[in-house]
Order: sequence, then structure tokens, then C-alpha cells
Amino acid sequence: MSLQSSLTHAINQRAEFFKQAALQQTDCFRVFHGTVEGENGLNIDRYGNAWLIQTFHQTLTEQQLTQITEILNAHLELPIIYNDRAKRNSRIENNLADDFNDFACSEQVIQENGIKFTSKLRHEGQDPLLFLDMRIGREYVRANSQGKTVLNLFSYTCGIGTAAAIGGATRAVNVDFSSFALAAGKKNAELNEVADTCEFIQSDAFPALRQLAGLKVGGRRGQKLPKYPKLAATQFDLVFLDPPRFAKSPFGTVDLINDYQGLFKPAMLTTKSGGTIVCCNNVAKVERQAWLNSLVRCVEKQGRSVSSIEWLHCHEDFPSFDDNHPLKVVALTID
Repeated sequence: MSLQSSLTHAINQRAEFFKQAALQQTDCFRVFHGTVEGENGLNIDRYGNAWLIQTFHQTLTEQQLTQITEILNAHLELPIIYNDRAKRNSRIENNLADDFNDFACSEQVIQENGIKFTSKLRHEGQDPLLFLDMRIGREYVRANSQGKTVLNLFSYTCGIGTAAAIGGATRAVNVDFSSFALAAGKKNAELNEVADTCEFIQSDAFPALRQLAGLKVGGRRGQKLPKYPKLAATQFDLVFLDPPRFAKSPFGTVDLINDYQGLFKPAMLTTKSGGTIVCCNNVAKVERQAWLNSLVRCVEKQGRSVSSIEWLHCHEDFPSFDDNHPLKVVALTID
């Protein structure tokens, strides 16, 4: 199937989804999920008043970009931002015309289920300021935060924390190492008038999490530990754990394939008895049942038990092969 045909088919398949999104005050979603829908490494999203095209493997030809533009404009005429990330560790390569560049680099406001989020399609980082496939996580947290305390780890721009505050949380603590991401998170809280509920801690996740869990802060062998914010041991009603695939710091190594438990154990210890921890793993080759089994074993080794398990599945704008999406999200209630 040609690119034109694949994109047209994807848009037609989403006709009912587009209607529901409008009714639910949502103007940010995936329009074309290339890996599954016929063009590996090509994603097309709507972010508010713009279409965002991203390529991760192969740069689009002028002809392909023209074809995509015509199809998108026939559906809804919006500015089209093309971020080519096919080279150099996913950094954006291509230049835009001046008017589109000004638009891409300026702050916009998008909506998801009526929640407002700041958006900037080109900025000092690599990714858009809201990960659209995590919509199901934000919906779950919003629906399950009334009267609860919430800890949002690896918070990025604090979409989970914002959703928790809107859902009635009494306290939403966001932890991330990036001052840029937390600044966007503060903007999100302000946009939705929940700044009084949200807290923002700029810290490496390891020392923050270990202190909250009441554990000693250590580091990788031979590494001198930098300064970090001092935190008191605290347990939360709901903990959201969404780490990157792999990252190293003086305090430890994030490795979702070989050592998810290194983060899960202290995160579980910060979860109150009867509370919920939501775990995310975005590595495709990690098998979901084996991963879940390892989490349950870790809970049991601490003398606790899992009383309920709920899988959260991505929405239909993120189709997957055989309903086995690379992003796995599971909510565990722990006694």
C-alpha cells in the first residue's frame, strides 16, 4: 500500500474517534501510527492548532511531504510542522519556513479531556511536551485521585500530576531532573488553576525515591555523589512510575529490560497499604506477563501482597500488532 493510501485509510478508520475527541474536548491525538499502519518510523499527530509530522528512520522526500500535506489539509487545514529526527540521536534536523518556525517555537495551548496543556513543537529538548500515548494513564489518575496524595516519578512536564490535581488529589508531587520540563509542568498547573495542589521537585529520581522510601541514598561504584534535595520519608496513596528506557547517573542506572525492580522496589515502599502503584514499561521486547510476574514477586519479597491488577490499554489512535502495544501500563493495588 502506498503512503497516500495508508494515510487516507488511517484517517478514515479514525472518523468516529475524531468525533468523540471533539465531544470530549480533546484536540491532541495520533493521526497516523506508521509502525503499525504501513510506514515504519513515520508518526503524524494533531497538537491543538497544528499537524506535527515526525520521521525517525527515513527523511521524507518533497513529494511525500506534499502528498501528506494535501491529505491533512483536506481533512482540516492547519499549520504543518515537520520535525525530521532520522539522524543524530533523534535531534531535529530540518529547517522550517520562517512563519512556520515562529509558530513551532512559540507556546500554544492544547486540550485533552478538557485539561489544558502547554505545547511547543520545537524547543530545547527532543520530544513534544505531552506524550499522547499516555492519555490512558492521565485518565486513570484523574479518575482515581479524589482525596488522595499522589507521587509522579519521572514526571517530565507533569501531565500525570496535573490530571491528579484536577481529579481532586490533596497533594500531587512531581519529581524530574529537568528544570525545563518542570517549568512546563508549572505552566500546566497554572493553566488549570491547580498550582496550589501541585509540588515540583527537581532531582535525580534515585535519591528522591530512596529518601521517600526511607532508604539510604547510595551511588554507582566510584562515582562521587552530587548534591540533591533532602526529603523526608513519605508514603502516598497513588504512585506513578514511568521511567525512560535507559539512563545513567552517579546515583544509579535506569534499565527497563534488566532491572526494573531497582526502581520498583523503592517506589512500592512509598506506596501506602491499600494504595496503588501504576507501572509503565515502553520497551517492546519486554513480555508483559513476565514483567508483571516480576513485579508481583518483588512485592511479595517485601512481605506485602497485590490485591488487584488492572491493565491500562492505549486508545485506538495508537493501534498495535495483535493488541500487544510496546507501552505496557499496569495498576497494582498493594496491601
